[in-house]
Amino acid sequence: MLTDRPIVVAGAGAIGCFVGGMLAAAGRRVALLVRPRVKGEIERFGLRLTDHDGSENKLGAGQLALSDDPSIFHSAGIVLVTVKSADTADIAEQIAQHAPHDALVVSLQNGIGNVAVLGERLGGRRVLAGMVPFNVIAMGEGRFHRSTSGDIHVGEDAENTAAALSVPGLTMRASRDITDVQWGKLIINLNNALSALSDMPLAAQLASRDWRRLFADQMAEGLAALKAAGIAPVSATPIPMGWTPTLLRLPDVIFNAILGRTMKIDPEARSSMWQDLKQGRKTEIDYLQGAVIALAEQNNIDVPLMRRIVALIKEAEVAGKGPSGLTPRQIRGSA
Repeated sequence: MLTDRPIVVAGAGAIGCFVGGMLAAAGRRVALLVRPRVKGEIERFGLRLTDHDGSENKLGAGQLALSDDPSIFHSAGIVLVTVKSADTADIAEQIAQHAPHDALVVSLQNGIGNVAVLGERLGGRRVLAGMVPFNVIAMGEGRFHRSTSGDIHVGEDAENTAAALSVPGLTMRASRDITDVQWGKLIINLNNALSALSDMPLAAQLASRDWRRLFADQMAEGLAALKAAGIAPVSATPIPMGWTPTLLRLPDVIFNAILGRTMKIDPEARSSMWQDLKQGRKTEIDYLQGAVIALAEQNNIDVPLMRRIVALIKEAEVAGKGPSGLTPRQIRGSA
């Protein structure tokens, strides 16, 4: 896989630019399929990758290939898919049309169903699931900032793709139970909507017990739906998934001590859904809460809080005024 053929990032937004940039910084041959705006930004300013731990990498535009034309897939050895879930079918068609038949495709997307969508449209190409646990913020002028910690998980395969893709500062780990890992990430990602509705940085939100209790109640609904469907989500952190709602409800001093040992969060970290509302884009709510609600309906599980959160996000999408700035009581409908 990793010969002289490039790793092509399909749909390089914040996550794609950071992952692709870190691979290029480690000497890998990388190409980014990007929107014209991002292409122009990197051509002008280069690519600057900063991290919550204070580390930084700078790349000139000439250190990686940039294009807004899907023909960039023509010689790909590996394709890393980082588009939003709603765009998966479209990017799959472009990969199918332009990428070599032996190119390996790795989905580094939120949600659960993307690998199936890619597999249906990629004409027999091999597809691996992945999970990215960290947030990346597009800061402008070619800077992309990783604001939370964690290692990428990739489905285990005979070629040990995860190890082959690991580079300094960007660890990828092979996972035998990648689908359950993805469900675990999805349950944590239920907080994306609360972050967007609160208009607060993640660290400040998690420092508030009222917000944590709201997150815990929504998570409990999600875990009940998954249990009824026979799904056992795997936590990407040292904290078992089943313990997380209880930990979220703990007093601030105890919770903050536990969080500090298990996860690093930049004070200005924001969720991708917050960024979507801020920029007037459609969110991935249907692929996060929506996936859990579908399971709940199949198994006669009631998830009223989750349904209300979906309704509030969709209202914010229609209003187009950015994050709503709601309180926990307003989200619960008790204010």
